Amino acid sequence: MKNSFMKRLLCCSAFVIFLTGLSFSANAEFNGEADLQKITLGKKLFFDTNLSKPVGQSCASCHEPAFGFADPRSYLPVSEGAIPSRFGNRNAPSAAYAMFSPELYYDPTMRPGIMEGMYVGGLFWDGRVDTLEEQAKQPFVNPLEMHNPNKKIVVLSVRQSEYAGLFKQVFGSSAFKYAELAYEYVAEALAAYMRSPEVNPFTSKYDYWKKGEAEFTDSEARGYMLFTNITMMGAKCANCHSVSSDESQSPSLFTNFGYQNVGTPRNPELLYYFLPLPLNPAGDNYVDRGLGDFMRSAAYPEEQAAKEDGKFKIPSLRNCAVTAPYEHNGVFKTLRDVVVFNNTRDVPGAGWPAPEVAENVHRHMPPMPRTFGQLGLTDQQVDDIVVFLQTLTDGYQP
Repeated sequence: MKNSFMKRLLCCSAFVIFLTGLSFSANAEFNGEADLQKITLGKKLFFDTNLSKPVGQSCASCHEPAFGFADPRSYLPVSEGAIPSRFGNRNAPSAAYAMFSPELYYDPTMRPGIMEGMYVGGLFWDGRVDTLEEQAKQPFVNPLEMHNPNKKIVVLSVRQSEYAGLFKQVFGSSAFKYAELAYEYVAEALAAYMRSPEVNPFTSKYDYWKKGEAEFTDSEARGYMLFTNITMMGAKCANCHSVSSDESQSPSLFTNFGYQNVGTPRNPELLYYFLPLPLNPAGDNYVDRGLGDFMRSAAYPEEQAAKEDGKFKIPSLRNCAVTAPYEHNGVFKTLRDVVVFNNTRDVPGAGWPAPEVAENVHRHMPPMPRTFGQLGLTDQQVDDIVVFLQTLTDGYQP
């Protein structure tokens, strides 16, 4: 499976770089006009507010390009659905750079602070699907999101759209004949758009700095050094938010695609708690166990699933400065809050609430200073890391 991922990563990377003018050594097939038409169709689907019931919500409503393809409503911990007052249980993750995530698999490799290995890949916070196509299908029929009663209604809305002709041009004159197949086409076009350079542009100040076309400020440079320093004197962020050793061949994605329980506290402002039955059967007793609960639903043995309770996908930090709030439940409102939490979670008197899921919290064993939760960073160092993270926002003009 890992070999499959590498092939896909190289192929997708080459496609992105082919269209953006960078130089990649890998080659990829590009079918010219046909691929561009599919991407154009996917974009139309992505921004179409007529594909929800009631109308008014599109994919872009929760994945807005100007906000790193995340929800622009940063004042909400989680996204509001097409029906007002209905909210999901998780913060909408960015759709940008999701194309690079591999299929979910277990990697036994020992890493700093992660001696037992970990699951890697998948999409959503809990890794429950492996492809962008599968991911694209879910929000349309989720009662807390776009609220369509079934796939057929989605297809009917597309068939009645102004771009129905383009849909048939891309997928054939009989594209709407079978609703089930047409729904697959909808997902295929959306996935093509999500793999496009528009969603994965690599145009941050960091990218231009790496090419020698921009200069970091002193604070940005200090933040970068702290971020990438994995010794006892560094912030060790790069242990989980990986940087590339060769940006020209493989741009940094600032994630290792793994899963961790970092001890995220319960969010008392999570609006999902207040949904009526049957939308939230547990009420305010709801506990999100992340990867563990997905594994239970997928019939993994309980012993195996329990080891993953409280673990969530390690997100890419690209565009993180514009994708507030943070963590799976939106408990942290600012980027600085996240860095301070990582710095002081285990410091006596820091005042952080208990983890939502106490099992499997990521800690250095034995506990010791200068490790996650007690990194020993000064206020200035925290500020420098935040300033560096702001250089990861796409759309920089050198």
